Amino acid sequence: MSELITIALDAMGGDHGASVVVPAALEFVRDDPDCRLILVGREDVIRQHLPKGEVPERISLHHATQEVSMDEMPSRALRGKKDSSMRVAIDLVKHGDAGACVSAGNTGALMATARFVLKTLRHVDRPAIITALPAVSGRTWVLDLGANVDSEAEHLYQFAVMGSELVSAVEGVARPTVGLLNVGQEEMKGNEQVKNAHAFLSNSELNYVGYVEGDDIYLRDDLDIVVTDGFVGNVALKNTEGAAKMIKHFMTAEFKRSFLTRLQALIAMPVLRALGRRIDPRRYNGASLLGLRGIVVKSHGGADVLAFKNAIAIAKKEVKADIASRIEQRVGQQLDVSASA
Repeated sequence: MSELITIALDAMGGDHGASVVVPAALEFVRDDPDCRLILVGREDVIRQHLPKGEVPERISLHHATQEVSMDEMPSRALRGKKDSSMRVAIDLVKHGDAGACVSAGNTGALMATARFVLKTLRHVDRPAIITALPAVSGRTWVLDLGANVDSEAEHLYQFAVMGSELVSAVEGVARPTVGLLNVGQEEMKGNEQVKNAHAFLSNSELNYVGYVEGDDIYLRDDLDIVVTDGFVGNVALKNTEGAAKMIKHFMTAEFKRSFLTRLQALIAMPVLRALGRRIDPRRYNGASLLGLRGIVVKSHGGADVLAFKNAIAIAKKEVKADIASRIEQRVGQQLDVSASA
């Protein structure tokens, strides 16, 4: 029997805290016999969401006295809350008691704490946030999504290497295609940062396909990864979320407009449900913090049970693939190639 994969969960993080994290953990261990989960947080609160207050097999509790609020300053959380559920869960990764940490808590605090506690990998200047977005081909991975609002060309190159290694490990794609987000595909377009990153990537061993535009994230069927800086990436992500909510709002309003449109909605329901499953953001929940000496996955703050389970599943895949070691080795190899080019 293979050794169980252990994942620490920040049970107090996010908009819903233990009311979502604990049921998600219970369902996950029920469906996955290869994992052991550590629920980190106030034990009395966690037990309120356990059946009869009892801890089931392959789940353990680790008490933490503090919580990080969703609007708390990262610096305050880092300095003043060393026994927060977020900090303790990351500490468990650092000390080898867990292979990964999953948190739905404050993104800024999570990024700052993870970087302070775990440190960056050798050869990696800055960590980056990556997640998958729905696309006509299935999904497209995008990074950075907000860890760095200012990035140099070298950082974008490192992001591409880290993203390529992650997608290769998680999706089983031997040589994932990488595109660089730009305002056009023509060689003369883009700022100096993008043009210099393009030069780095063109001389690398990555499967680089050149410049891509915003709509390519969703429509291009030969694209696995899109690289950009955290400012643009975060804007693109929030724009996507907003557009999806707007379309849902308009569709709902139109179907409710009259008795006839309600009847049409009933007829179209199987198609609408199938569409909903394909673009359901809960099934894409879980953004990875790449470039650290440990695995940290950020769940959406408003995640429900299904969404949080998906974040745990991503963490499990990364632990199984030993993604941190793979990234460190791959970035070092690519830097050697770049230096000799």
